[in-house]
Amino acid sequence: MLSTYTPIATVPTADLGRARTFYEQTLGLAGAGQDVAEGVRYTCGASGFLLYQSQYAGTNQATTMTFLVDDGGFDAEVARLRDAGITFDTFEMEGLDWVEGVATMDGGRSVWFRDPDGNILNLASMEG
Repeated sequence: MLSTYTPIATVPTADLGRARTFYEQTLGLAGAGQDVAEGVRYTCGASGFLLYQSQYAGTNQATTMTFLVDDGGFDAEVARLRDAGITFDTFEMEGLDWVEGVATMDGGRSVWFRDPDGNILNLASMEG
């Protein structure tokens, strides 16, 4: 059954070198990338993602990938992203309260931002 396997996200890019710079230098995944035939695979926590070349990069208008962080580390990660020049997206959605780009909802907090291709990434806190 598929529920016994760990999924990984697949993130398209039009320019693998530019995207690698963003994920490794801006987001801090330096040293985590492993070159594979399809692109670059990153290990993050217990899972990871594949960054691969695609003509369809940035066409998804929904969240591509979420990084889960414990609530105690959320503020530090948000500050680090801001210090790296990341700006956060905001949008209208029932149940979200926004303060300085950070959404608070029942059960946690989140920020959304984009990679150089326009893929929407999310940092979300986990309670507990």
